[in-house]
Amino acid sequence: MLYDWANSAYSVIISTAIFPIFYKASADAAGVDGVDSTAYLGYTIAIATFILAMLSPILGTIADYEGLKKKFFAFFFVIGVVSTGLLAAVPYDSWLVLLALYTITAIGFAGANVFYDAFLVDVTREDKMDDLSARGYGWGYIGSAIPFLVCIAIIMLSQMEILPLSVTAASQISFVITAIWWAVFTIPMLKHVHQIYFITREKKPITNSFKRLGGTLKKIRLYKPLFLFLIAYFFYIDGVGTIIKMSTAYGTDLGISSTSLLLILFLTQVVAAPFAILYGRLAERFTGKKMLYVGIGVYIIVCIYAYFLKTTIDFWILAMLVATSQGGLQALSRSYFAKLIPKDQANEFFGFYNIFGKFAAVMGPLLVAVTAQITGSTSTGVLSLVVLFIIGGVILAFVPETKQEAGMVSE
Repeated sequence: MLYDWANSAYSVIISTAIFPIFYKASADAAGVDGVDSTAYLGYTIAIATFILAMLSPILGTIADYEGLKKKFFAFFFVIGVVSTGLLAAVPYDSWLVLLALYTITAIGFAGANVFYDAFLVDVTREDKMDDLSARGYGWGYIGSAIPFLVCIAIIMLSQMEILPLSVTAASQISFVITAIWWAVFTIPMLKHVHQIYFITREKKPITNSFKRLGGTLKKIRLYKPLFLFLIAYFFYIDGVGTIIKMSTAYGTDLGISSTSLLLILFLTQVVAAPFAILYGRLAERFTGKKMLYVGIGVYIIVCIYAYFLKTTIDFWILAMLVATSQGGLQALSRSYFAKLIPKDQANEFFGFYNIFGKFAAVMGPLLVAVTAQITGSTSTGVLSLVVLFIIGGVILAFVPETKQEAGMVSE
């Protein structure tokens, strides 16, 4: 749970809030049109997630060997932390360099999450997975809110000239704060969490890993319920990820001030924390599947409302709606999948879980980016995401909730 606390600072400050605003200002200073700069951000997110989508199943298969899961986790964690800190060294008007370095930070962040998610099977029983996964997301929202509040304070004090810093320098300091927070609170994960389920190391591990990767592909095709869940997840998580990553750029295009955006996003984290934990509790009572449907329903409302969004008040309402369900939907998806798969092949299967999520994250930002440039309106692209949630919900109806019902062999 503390790793969620640690890396969620990146999710908010870099992926969602301060970096997108900093990037948009940098692109504007360089004379790039607002709609185009949002589109370029969408393309960048798509490129980063495509790279991870290609790597995830291969790395996950190799990491199933004894002792390798944590090493792969640490490798990507270091890449993410170092590149995030380096964002502070990029000159303000170098918006292309910002996008390139942001791509590296995203690869480090998402790559570490492949193995972090797979550790879920090592740290709890199946009947506790929904609750623990949701608690992780809940802790993450609280853990991200603290450094985010500090960063907002530094930026606002700089704007009021109380601190002898430019807003540019204040934003760059927030990138350093993010890297430090992420690094420090990952120490318990590195020190205390260990791989319990694994495959014994053998000769020619890379060659055999590719053979097992092919075997897993066959398994996924053979176990129809598991494959159907991944397809459903592909569609609905696409909408979730796109809204999270592009909400700030969208708000900027609507003319909402950076101060209002930062305050809205901060309170979104505060509200999201108890709701994520609530989703886990309600999943124990009503089942994870029913709560996934609740989350999908809320996001359909979000997409429709976003199309008609005009004022800052509208954006506040939209943000609070997102806050009620974004953590719960992601947390229960993670635990739902974890309960269906063999534990000793968790990395391998979570590699495919992430490839479906990452390919979805390629499609969503591209959809918004292309639609924004064709129509000149980001709102149309957001509205189109409704279709993805509906398709995901329909397919989810055919997926069981237990490994036995899914026809997966026991470990």
